[in-house]
Amino acid sequence: MPSGRVSQKTIVLSDAERHELEDWLRSTTQKAGLVRRGRIVLLRAQGIPLARIGREVRIRRRHVEKWVDRFRAERLDGLADRKGRGRKPFFPSARRGASGQDRVRAA
Repeated sequence: MPSGRVSQKTIVLSDAERHELEDWLRSTTQKAGLVRRGRIVLLRAQGIPLARIGREVRIRRRHVEKWVDRFRAERLDGLADRKGRGRKPFFPSARRGASGQDRVRAA
């Protein structure tokens, strides 16, 4: 009997999807998070267990599972950052330009 968990979360990639994900890995301008997610999907498509992918990519297994699930549900679009993620600006954008101009005039 095999040891450890066996996941049923298999991924089958089309040729176009595989090509796109491999392009992400070679890109020097792509966001690092997106490249990591693409690598997760490529490794899972090769049949690598989720826990091992987590060790290789250096993230928790549950996060690997999250990206695999999102890819399975939404394909490549599911790997993109969603709106509203990240730290919100400290100052509203409308005031940011004005206050910066005031500082320049005062100096």
